[in-house]
Amino acid sequence: MALSVPNPAALLGLDGTDLGTTGWTTVEQQRINEFADATGDHQWIHVDVERAAAESPFGGPIAHGYLTLSLVNLFLPDLVTVEEFSMGVNVGLERVRFTSPVPSGARIRGRGQVVSVTEEKGGVQAVVRVTVEIEGADRPACVADTISRFFP
Repeated sequence: MALSVPNPAALLGLDGTDLGTTGWTTVEQQRINEFADATGDHQWIHVDVERAAAESPFGGPIAHGYLTLSLVNLFLPDLVTVEEFSMGVNVGLERVRFTSPVPSGARIRGRGQVVSVTEEKGGVQAVVRVTVEIEGADRPACVADTISRFFP
């Protein structure tokens, strides 16, 4: 369940807050194929199931790293929500690491932590670290420090 705050100012002082985890999401081959179509990245390790099973060091197809990163946006509202604001902006990312591949069919979830919250240019900026965990794996798939700015 997401941490819910009434407005952007209520984020101030939450530095270091553990946001817990989201529910699990399955990364199906169809999603991988659709991401390949959307981005033009049809490398065989992602979309050729038979070849990936036979030749890939991963034992089958894997999700694109950027697909895994894009799912951070799916997880963020399940980690923290701001109830009332006029506008929210994704400012960017401070740091991203792909630490382990996500096999097709794997289940992943987000684990969140508030890294910092500051007042910035008429709004409140939150840096939230989202660690994308793979069910049953020792290492996460991705660790990304997201930067979001909320305006009252």
